[in-house]
Amino acid sequence: MAYIIAEPCIDVKDKSCVEVCPVDCIHPTDGEGEPILYIDPDECIDCGACEPECPVEAIFAEEDLPEEWHRFIEINAKYFELKDHPAEWTKYKEAHAADFEKKA
Repeated sequence: MAYIIAEPCIDVKDKSCVEVCPVDCIHPTDGEGEPILYIDPDECIDCGACEPECPVEAIFAEEDLPEEWHRFIEINAKYFELKDHPAEWTKYKEAHAADFEKKA
């Protein structure tokens, strides 16, 4: 299990969560260049320190993630899979552009 950042973070990227993460697993730390912040599922220690810090309530334990935001499980994981391959990450974001838009 890991924590997931979901739709409410899109275009907000408050970064309060970045400041309290004891293992620095939330990226990009400056929030720039991405529509949302991401939690590395391999580095997250499930401490939950980030969840109460989010002013828009966008962070959830994976098992508590509302059904309508399950797409963010893949989005969070894909970011870390492709972040060292910018062209592939850009292609992924373009192909899934609708997933990076606020629906509510």
